[in-house]
Amino acid sequence: MEATKQIAHVWIPMSDGVRLAARIWLPKEDPAEPLPAILEYIPYRKNDATMERDAQIHPYFAAHGYASVRVDLRGSGDSEGLMLDEYLVQEQDDALEVLQWLAVQPWCSGRVGMIGKSWGGFNGLQIAARRPSQLHAVISVCSTDDRYADDVHYIGGCVLASDMLSWASTMLAANARPPDPAIVGDRWREMWFERLEETPPYIETWLEHQRRDAFWQHGSVCEDFSAIACPVYMVGGWNDAYTSAIPRFLESYQGPRKGLIGPWAHVYPQDAIPGPSIGFLQECLRFWDHWLKDRDTGVMDEPMLRVWMQEPVEPRPFYEERPGRWVAEPIWPPIDPQTLRLQLGVDGLTPLAEEVVLRDVRSDERSGIDAGSWIGWGRDTDWATDQRGEDSLAMTFDSAPLESDLEVLGFVDVRLRIASDRPSAFVCVRLCEVDDEGRSTLITRGILNLTHRNGHLEPAVMTPGRFEDIDVRMKVIGHRFGAGHRLRIAITPTYWPWVWPSPTPVRLTVEGGAASWITLPVRSERPEDAKLTPFEEPAVAPPPDVKRLPAATPTRTITTDVGSRRTTIVNDFDFFGCRRLPDGLEYSEQAQDRFAITQGEPLSAEATSEWEMRVGRGNWQTRVRTYSTMVSTTSAFVVSNTVHAYEGSQRVFTSTRTVEVPRDHV
Repeated sequence: MEATKQIAHVWIPMSDGVRLAARIWLPKEDPAEPLPAILEYIPYRKNDATMERDAQIHPYFAAHGYASVRVDLRGSGDSEGLMLDEYLVQEQDDALEVLQWLAVQPWCSGRVGMIGKSWGGFNGLQIAARRPSQLHAVISVCSTDDRYADDVHYIGGCVLASDMLSWASTMLAANARPPDPAIVGDRWREMWFERLEETPPYIETWLEHQRRDAFWQHGSVCEDFSAIACPVYMVGGWNDAYTSAIPRFLESYQGPRKGLIGPWAHVYPQDAIPGPSIGFLQECLRFWDHWLKDRDTGVMDEPMLRVWMQEPVEPRPFYEERPGRWVAEPIWPPIDPQTLRLQLGVDGLTPLAEEVVLRDVRSDERSGIDAGSWIGWGRDTDWATDQRGEDSLAMTFDSAPLESDLEVLGFVDVRLRIASDRPSAFVCVRLCEVDDEGRSTLITRGILNLTHRNGHLEPAVMTPGRFEDIDVRMKVIGHRFGAGHRLRIAITPTYWPWVWPSPTPVRLTVEGGAASWITLPVRSERPEDAKLTPFEEPAVAPPPDVKRLPAATPTRTITTDVGSRRTTIVNDFDFFGCRRLPDGLEYSEQAQDRFAITQGEPLSAEATSEWEMRVGRGNWQTRVRTYSTMVSTTSAFVVSNTVHAYEGSQRVFTSTRTVEVPRDHV
């Protein structure tokens, strides 16, 4: 963007001697007075992996009167030191020093805002909870207030098999990449080997904390919302995994706050899939101008929460755009909430079901195969497909056809009186919409480890055969069920590969009737929804001149060997793509996750993840390959991680680590 100038590399010194690498964008013409700064602080390598995205966001802010700064975390990109895990105290301490450094630069007014998606959304909240005087506002995109509830490690107290190993493997490969010699000079090889030799596989620690203990409480701002003292804008999408944090945060944090939920996946809303995308950077500027420049933009006079109310769709693995409309709530939770309770009766979901009905459902390792991705990335394979196959393996309860449209916004809660024939088990509950042709579209779902029924800190085994009342909260949703369609609740004790299976086959029995029900948060259509000011069209700074390199197409394939009854799911994908950058640096990556299980044999579950990442320029060429596996016994998880590093065609490093971690009520 011609209205900006760029400082391609700056070292920010830390008090322990480590230096963090930063890139800074400023207005082209020197301003008459210092400017507020916008900080994005993430580990995803400003010089290659996120370079193209950064170049469209940060110059835009700079062109509108801000100093926009992108910093690589300690141990990532060109920054010195080691990154030993996510969200450590060291990461926050470094951020406080970065903020102090920014505030005293001659071009900075002393006021700083933080923006970030995912990791950067997490640490924006965490750093705000440290109350640095320089931090005046946070925009947190696709993040969470609770690291145990929503992140890639656990779901409802269960091991998130689909993503824990996969993300740990991603970071294993990412941490094994070298810094750029053009930035760090001849030290690049020394820094590279320090990372290779001393950065552990994160999954080893994650598996050691299967309860919501102090490890997960750290960095979970829900532990004390009052620790935050600056305005916060929480942003997410229905196809993202972290969306439930937004209404939780709006309800619990009492400072200035706003929320925005679109139909989007785990991406910034200006280039989101599924659409519609919005002028998100303009929305950010309204928030920044209000809190960092004391301008009355009207942003805080608008409703606290704005969401995309989704309309009925047929089940598909990909939606380029989700039909719907924008609606808003002045505050959250709503002042006068409406609910609809439907009981799980002998005739399905009904408003009143006094007759007791006992229903059983047994483990079937095919349950979950059509679940789609835990986190959407805007890929062709993200969404759950037609759920009729899943439903046939489940205990289901259908409503009568709806007489009129039913609009739902918020958390769907489920109460089940349930018994397990095993001391360790979990339950998955799905809410689907069944159209007049019988197609079943997944709307939302909830999962609970039954040993965590009284909380995630002190699990307690189930007494086989004894009925207990348990509550399952489903992921937040905004959806309009169509007239003539049916609601369906589907219950299973397996959900592979989302959830690591219980060590032995399970039979669950649900007591239907007055003892079990669902509660839906009903929202009435309101005339003021039509009066909402439309978002602007997406606007970004011009993208850099990059050349696309050959890359694999993301795919998801499912095969079953009918003889062995073993089903294998293979996901091929990447995150940041393959490209040649303007300075000649080439960056490429490709990954494959595999999940395999044999029907009737929960201990046959196996997850594997492979990565290859290349970074090079001219004669300097590097490559890392990682291979990670996870299996289990009745009493333990066994995880193995292998790293190979290459300089040119020569392998210069290799290591393999295998650990066994006891199962703790999972």
